[in-house]
Amino acid sequence: MSKKTILFIHQSSELYGSDKTLFYLAKCINENPQFNAIVVLPHDGPLKKLLEENAIKVLTTPIVKVSRSMFNFKNILLLPFTIVSSVWKLRKSLKNVKIDIIHSNTVAVLVGAFYSKTYNIKHIWHIHEIIEKPKPVKLAYPVLMHYFSNKVVYNSEATKSFYNNENKKLIKKSNTILNGLDRDQQITPLHVKMSIKKERFKANENDIIIGLVGRINKRKGHNLLLNSFENLLTKYDNIKLVFVGSAPPGQDFIVDDLQNLIAEKNLKSKCIILPFQTNIWRIYDSMDIVVVPSTEPESFGLVALEAMLSSKAVIASNHGGIREIVRHNKTGFLFEPGNMNELMAFLEVLITDKAKCIEFGQEGEKRAKEKFSLYGYMEEFTKLYSGI
Repeated sequence: MSKKTILFIHQSSELYGSDKTLFYLAKCINENPQFNAIVVLPHDGPLKKLLEENAIKVLTTPIVKVSRSMFNFKNILLLPFTIVSSVWKLRKSLKNVKIDIIHSNTVAVLVGAFYSKTYNIKHIWHIHEIIEKPKPVKLAYPVLMHYFSNKVVYNSEATKSFYNNENKKLIKKSNTILNGLDRDQQITPLHVKMSIKKERFKANENDIIIGLVGRINKRKGHNLLLNSFENLLTKYDNIKLVFVGSAPPGQDFIVDDLQNLIAEKNLKSKCIILPFQTNIWRIYDSMDIVVVPSTEPESFGLVALEAMLSSKAVIASNHGGIREIVRHNKTGFLFEPGNMNELMAFLEVLITDKAKCIEFGQEGEKRAKEKFSLYGYMEEFTKLYSGI
């Protein structure tokens, strides 16, 4: 029996949440004797390098990514020509390779939808985002997803509910496949963790490290956590705050603004920002508490899962898909989104109760391995690809 070729189309070549899930999926599918994987990316970057290191074919070509900059008169007028041009360039890049299934990885990718319609190819739209605004986009996407997809895969029940409530016709096409992840590294040795605390975090051996890992933008809650941390410092001098991540391309000013805010609060000795890290497991292992204080709903929350696989207690905003990962008062705490007092109260519990912090971490690791394994994730997609 001949292999099915899956064409994955993705919006970036970085290594944040949806980028990582794309890599794990493409790698495992490519290793399956039933399938062959090809990945389309808009530009070079760490994801492209990682895919190629794992013998996965990568094409670099325009993917027509939906972004806020598209929503002006000129760009909307040019959109049909941009789509036609991108479909033609993709066709040229493929050089008549037979594609059995197109897998558009994230809602922002449009070229896969139009390419599949043009050439009558089965299309799976894999949704990793909850887009609440602008409202016209929120209303348009469920219509596009229904018209252009054979199957719609959501990364959480929260994501599925959000879009299916907007368009009931999507229900028959809908699948929920929770993201899966396995740790590919052993737990970091104690002496290495101590070195990271000292050299990277600029912390003392007994300092409690509170971390926020992920893209630095206006929706991840960096300011909320910083303000909470500032207030807690009046009671606890043995805490340190570490932000890990970089801004979206072309938006470095967001990091500058955060750095300036840290300086204004005279917290430069207590709070640091590390840029994006390729080896993130050692960073998680060297933290004590991981916070996911997103001010807008996360569709899934891969950071929480990574932290749990590192046996860390997690405190997260109580909305979106992260509620399907973190178990309140068992693997961590869920607080009312934007509620600084509640966030501070939960942080204080873990700062003052090391045993509970360890207990939450152990329970989180157990839950992550049982509920969110990479094997289970691959099994679900293998069934989907085989049956479509």
